[in-house]
Amino acid sequence: MLNKLIQRLLGNNTEHELKKMWPIVRRINDLEPKLAGLSDSSLQEKTFEFKNRLAAGETLDDILPEAFAVVREASRRVTGMRHFDVQILGGIVLHRGDIAEMRTGEGKTLVASLPVYLNALTGKGVHVVTVNDYLATRDSEDMGRIYKFLGLSVGLIVHDLTYEQRRRAYNADVTYGTNNEFGFDYLRDNMVISADQMVQRPLNYCIVDEVDSILIDEARTPLIISGPGEKSTELYSTLAAIVKHFDKEDYTMDEKQKTIAPTDSGVAKVEKMLGISNMFDNEHLDLNHLVIQALRARFMMHRDKDYVVKNGEIVIVDEFTGRLMFGRRYSDGLHQSIEAKEAVKVQGESKTLATITFQNYFRMYDKLAGMTGTAKTEEDEFNKIYKLDVYVIPTNKPAIRKDLPDVIYKTKNAKYRAVVREVIKRHATGQPILVGTTSINQSEILSQLLNKENIVHNVLNAKYHEKEAEIIKNAGQRDMVTIATNMAGRGTDIKLGEGVADLGGLMIIGTERHESRRIDNQLRGRAARQGDPGTTQFFLSLEDDLMRIFGSENISRFMDKLGMDEDEPITANMITRSIEKAQKKVESHNFEIRKYVLEYDDVMNQQREVLYNQRRQVLTADDLKDTIMGMVDDIILSELDKYADEKLYPEEWDFAGLLAQMQQYFVPKHAVTVEELENMSRVEVQEKLKKIAVDLYEERFNEFGEQTMKELEKAVMLRVVDSKWMDHLDAMDALKEGINLRAYGQKNPLVEYKFEAYEMFSEMVESIKRTVITFLYHIQVTYSKPVPQAEDHLQGAHEVHEESKPVSAEDIQRDEEQK
Repeated sequence: MLNKLIQRLLGNNTEHELKKMWPIVRRINDLEPKLAGLSDSSLQEKTFEFKNRLAAGETLDDILPEAFAVVREASRRVTGMRHFDVQILGGIVLHRGDIAEMRTGEGKTLVASLPVYLNALTGKGVHVVTVNDYLATRDSEDMGRIYKFLGLSVGLIVHDLTYEQRRRAYNADVTYGTNNEFGFDYLRDNMVISADQMVQRPLNYCIVDEVDSILIDEARTPLIISGPGEKSTELYSTLAAIVKHFDKEDYTMDEKQKTIAPTDSGVAKVEKMLGISNMFDNEHLDLNHLVIQALRARFMMHRDKDYVVKNGEIVIVDEFTGRLMFGRRYSDGLHQSIEAKEAVKVQGESKTLATITFQNYFRMYDKLAGMTGTAKTEEDEFNKIYKLDVYVIPTNKPAIRKDLPDVIYKTKNAKYRAVVREVIKRHATGQPILVGTTSINQSEILSQLLNKENIVHNVLNAKYHEKEAEIIKNAGQRDMVTIATNMAGRGTDIKLGEGVADLGGLMIIGTERHESRRIDNQLRGRAARQGDPGTTQFFLSLEDDLMRIFGSENISRFMDKLGMDEDEPITANMITRSIEKAQKKVESHNFEIRKYVLEYDDVMNQQREVLYNQRRQVLTADDLKDTIMGMVDDIILSELDKYADEKLYPEEWDFAGLLAQMQQYFVPKHAVTVEELENMSRVEVQEKLKKIAVDLYEERFNEFGEQTMKELEKAVMLRVVDSKWMDHLDAMDALKEGINLRAYGQKNPLVEYKFEAYEMFSEMVESIKRTVITFLYHIQVTYSKPVPQAEDHLQGAHEVHEESKPVSAEDIQRDEEQK
């Protein structure tokens, strides 16, 4: 860690660092002949030897060269694949806890097998995270053969597993799965009512595949487990109908900042149609927020680009990968506003039961590493947020891909016509072509145009994603034409068919620049793997979002001046540079947004860690009596400070108020009188109240039996903690939503948020103590249905919004009062 800190202070020269790793690669190569001569059983025995050496005090770094050499030999025997030297270099980077940027087709999956095996030898578990179930399953099977050959166990975490299957998978030496599954399992583990229902072990070492997609693109969307809320859904449909009649003058929209708001005429329309006099009154605060969400749904969220309607539900389309994000919902009423706009069933707003961002989940691992084809452009963010350095690993064979300059047309239609002409020209030679689009709509327009020209092609977008891997795998065969949205089969190799290299390899055509250079680079990276030939080119128009939002007026005027025809393109390095400048601006803006989200979430994260740690202690404790008595002490001291303040004279103390307060908790009526307390010192009063509390608690133990009382303590404490935490999450959401208004009072919103969040957390902790004590001293035992088993508890808990009704402290109190 010290070395990494020094590197950051002095400025990290990753090339220099890579040079220092090459001698390790040479040592691994020197071991190859010796290991090649071992029998299978002798090679397999190396695992036990390494474990024994670690137990005897050697470190993972000590045994790295031998362990990597063993994996290389095992892979050669089991899969027929032998690691290249550059793959070993990538493996060293991953073991160090950094990011290896490797071009597409350089075999990242095989690279990971080296540090995975080495780190799994500790017995603490290694997690390998991928972006979807298909890749997790494929990699666990392909690489699993190597680990199993060497005596390690392999687990897989995908959707719809039972509790027992999950637990078994997490207890394996190596566990593959998706980011969503790992994050949700962490949240669910902190909602269980018995320690043996937890599935994850402490988070040890994690390698994130497509690390840019998971740690950056998805960083703004938190994972949320929620239950049904209480608000009516009618208002969403009403507002959707109102904004449907809005004209351009009824709202203002800033596409750069992604903001929208009603103008005075728009406000007047809402007030008239709802029959209210002022929508900005305090009583209409929620309404004001929902009008903005209705406008956002109507004018900023586009069907078949931002979302699709599938089986009567709104399913989000991931803007970076083009994949459908089943189970994910927009927050703050936006999802309901889109449902109302599309006239599908509006789901009720939900109450948050647990939440975490990927940023904070992955930062909990003792060691984190990642690999991708595109990370260098976001190096700053990886460094600042995750303390990860990016190492660009050289390719195994020289890269010979040709990246042709962008061509820009005046209109979208002219651009599409040009793309079709290019496809026809190259298709006539038999060269395979992959056309990358940024939306479903775009891919369908191009598909129709190609159909008119009788060009046989495959379409891969979020609507037809089931055969994704198969379609992409074949995209490099002769005569193949494939249209794909941004997902472009990340993680699946496009291998060239026979004779295709002589035709120039795969041709990649981009139909729009994404606001992130990294996404463009991913598309380009689909071509020219392992020294193959390949060509890429982007076809753009002045009507494309990026060009339109970031100033294409000058270019348009320039084209008009020259009297250029609509179908005549312009190719100029100046324009390509200005596009990249715009992309850098957007990337920087998005980083600031993610950093801002994280600064606020860090406050929540500290509270979550404290609460979850205490919750875990409750789950695993055999006896909570000392904890309960500690709460009693805290309450007595707190009430004494209030009613018998040491700064006041004893005659000013309010013993009647103190006794009335204590009787709410653990002092039975007639156990002590005000007169008795008045004749005692403050310390004697404290001791008397504590003795009454202890004696009464002992009576409860004798009355209910020790085992029943212990179960009660645990059950009540967990119920109260969970209930108060849910209310706290709601309160924190409300605080965050309104905190920016403090800026108008010349106050720093983040500082104010931290201060108030601390106050609210302290109040919640105090409330937990008092509620727990009240219940434990007043609750009556009745027989009820048995506690559900772990598997029942996990049913339906996978998606972002699971339907599970929380039992609140008030519910317990209400039951108590009814008895």
